Amino acid sequence: MASGQGEQPDQTGQSGRGQSGGRRSWVVARPFGIPVHVSPYWFIVAGIFVIIYANDLSAALSGSMRYVVAAAFVILLYLSVLVHELSHSVVARGYGLPVRRILLYPLGGISEIEREAPTPGREFAVAGAGPALSLALGAVGWGLAQLWQYGVSGALVRQLMFANIIVGVFNLLPGLPLDGGRMLRAVIWKFTGKPGSATIAAAWVGRILALALLAIPFFSGGLAGGDIVSTLWVLVIAVFMWTGASQSIKATRFRERLPALQARRLARKAISVPASTPLAEAVRQADAAGARAVTATPPQRRPWVDVGSMARTIDQGLILNADLGGMALLDAIRRAPASEYLLVDASGQVVGVLSASDLDQVFAGV
Repeated sequence: MASGQGEQPDQTGQSGRGQSGGRRSWVVARPFGIPVHVSPYWFIVAGIFVIIYANDLSAALSGSMRYVVAAAFVILLYLSVLVHELSHSVVARGYGLPVRRILLYPLGGISEIEREAPTPGREFAVAGAGPALSLALGAVGWGLAQLWQYGVSGALVRQLMFANIIVGVFNLLPGLPLDGGRMLRAVIWKFTGKPGSATIAAAWVGRILALALLAIPFFSGGLAGGDIVSTLWVLVIAVFMWTGASQSIKATRFRERLPALQARRLARKAISVPASTPLAEAVRQADAAGARAVTATPPQRRPWVDVGSMARTIDQGLILNADLGGMALLDAIRRAPASEYLLVDASGQVVGVLSASDLDQVFAGV
């Protein structure tokens, strides 16, 4: 199972039953005041886990007991994932980093941390907390396994021991989006002083690891041996890693282009004309001033239509301060989505028009 953490570029809050990226989730607990969300797909996949594990227990247990044991194991497994994520979140909050929530999804979990750690050392500590606790739980499980070596309780303890060790070791792999990838990023960041370049490097290592995982079924005989379930799991995890690494690269490139996002710099020239001005004359003046005038009114009608008859009141949300830039500009646009915005200076004078298509050009290729 995969676990991890992620910084959120936007600041939209989550509470109760909500949506993230268009997907519904439910709050099931609030340890330390941190909301724990569960994806609806979790219930489906957890049910599949129960059935698969119950079938594996058919030789040792009979009747409904094997399903009870399988369900107990799956619940304990996800509780282990939750503890893993809580360790990330608690350490992050200890450094003053706000934690939006913990999301449990079919493949594991993720701690949504709203800000990036300010130093590579803190980044390393937050990332390493999860695998360290998983391995500690695995060690505790090994100790308990010496006491309960037989029966149902012994089987559960051994399974949890192996599960936590696997989660801990797997998440130490040095590639994003895994915890080991964040630790690698912290190390590169420490030596280069460039967090963006460190993210790109760790993400590419994650992509290479994803490709290596894809190759496992072909070289291990998984496909030829008919172990379809294991092969599917490897493929799903590989896709998860590739997607997560790609998102990290995209988010980094997005942040790198934020400084270029300045409303005044992107403004298209605008002119003011009296309401009684014929549309043809207004278009002529705009073209002469390089204001890139566009109108759907046929040319033959423009001399007979005045500007005032086509004017409309501008919603207050579509009037933006020309000095806005970066995330502040994006937040203002998110609050009032539109194709164009009127830019004004501090005195209220019109500076120009900001087109949403020009914003898209800033992030083209990201």
